[in-house]
Amino acid sequence: MDKLRVSLLGSTGMVGQKMVKLLSKHPYIELTKISASPSKIGKKYSEAVKWVEGGEIPDNVRELKLVSTLPEDHKDVDVVLSALPNELAEDIELKLVREGKIVVSNASPYRMDPEVPLINPEINWEHLELLKSQKSKRNWKGLLIKNPNCTASILSLPLKPLLRDVKMNKILITTLQAVSGAGYNGLSFMSIENNIIPYIKGEEEKIPKEINKMLGIINTDKLIEANLDANVTSIRVPTKVGHMGIINIMTDENKVDEIKKSLKYFKSLPQEKNLPTAPKSPIVVMDQEDRPQPEIDLKSGNGMETYVGRIKYSDGILRMIVLGDNLIRGAAGITILTVEVMKELGYI
Repeated sequence: MDKLRVSLLGSTGMVGQKMVKLLSKHPYIELTKISASPSKIGKKYSEAVKWVEGGEIPDNVRELKLVSTLPEDHKDVDVVLSALPNELAEDIELKLVREGKIVVSNASPYRMDPEVPLINPEINWEHLELLKSQKSKRNWKGLLIKNPNCTASILSLPLKPLLRDVKMNKILITTLQAVSGAGYNGLSFMSIENNIIPYIKGEEEKIPKEINKMLGIINTDKLIEANLDANVTSIRVPTKVGHMGIINIMTDENKVDEIKKSLKYFKSLPQEKNLPTAPKSPIVVMDQEDRPQPEIDLKSGNGMETYVGRIKYSDGILRMIVLGDNLIRGAAGITILTVEVMKELGYI
């Protein structure tokens, strides 16, 4: 298989570093260009990055020199991956798309645009069909594809089969989100050590919106969003990695055994095509009463699994705990898997 050449914007941040590490072992995606802030242009990656990913900087990027984010510096790549901060992403990414580049982005601008697919590959790879009309509607030469919010990417996985199997009247979700979700410099040690912060700006509004978009259906070239009545409370907790969701679904249907089976055996196109970054089982059902736990369960698999435990029903409420790796399933890994799906389906 021919190598797919990609560049990476925001290569020195936490998500960028995770992408660098994951791509260093990829069988056919080759990282050939990297960029970061303007002050780092021209520096070797090893000189520009404060490496926090663990282990050594991969040899394939150690000596690469950082380039700008301008389109002319990304002409000879097939896809541009973006791990840019939200406040910088919109202008930079649109310049690249208007100049004909395919951009797969982890940043929030345009996530809710009806003509931009918001992709969590196992649950809505079909939404890539929006790309067929995106160019003409937007008058763009290239393509723009977005990844969901890290928490929404984790929570939406089990909700996909549940939407098919259970009539959900209302959903109440409390998220317990690791500090890495705020970025390496996002929270001071003193503000989070031995502490819990019961507010994360913007999360409670964006998570339900993004979940409903991802769980929607395509009708001709238009996306019809799902209409789940979901309410979210988001809390920052002193855990390094791993976002957890406590999900309470109001429903009259007591189908615990059926639901466990449906979640356990859920698979989709990435598994059917055996794509390199796809987990063997995207949803891992846990029967232990004290699981899932970030410190234990996120060390298994490849970081793309969502772990679901404590599934029970009583008094009209279906309850479960959901856990996922916010840096891999929630960001870097989902970006790479989206590229793999696009290549498999001929969009690249």
